[in-house]
Amino acid sequence: QVQLVESGGGLVQAGGSLRLSCAASGSISTIYNMNWYRQAPGKQRELVAAITNGGSTNYADSVKGRFTISRDNTKNTVHLQMTSLRPEDTAVYYCNADIRSKTLRRLDYWGQGTQVTVSS
Repeated sequence: QVQLVESGGGLVQAGGSLRLSCAASGSISTIYNMNWYRQAPGKQRELVAAITNGGSTNYADSVKGRFTISRDNTKNTVHLQMTSLRPEDTAVYYCNADIRSKTLRRLDYWGQGTQVTVSS
């Protein structure tokens, strides 16, 4: 059994910062890509940032220069440092990871989501 648990969401004023964290636990053999998605009310879920297990990163154009994704492979964690937050960043943020378990089954896992609200 593999789980992803997010933390760090909350309410912040525009221009502020938040740091999201996601920890993977359970019967894990290998974690490949780790990603952050977000879904705002009435909108589709969108990819915000991605990081490979080698550390290569990719960002949505809307967050480039403001958000930084990082991971600690020794702790099976991924973080999203968000700065210069805007009201349009308000959404539920989801951690997602491509994981091979110790049973060698490779699946896509999702966290439960954490709310980020940016007030103007």
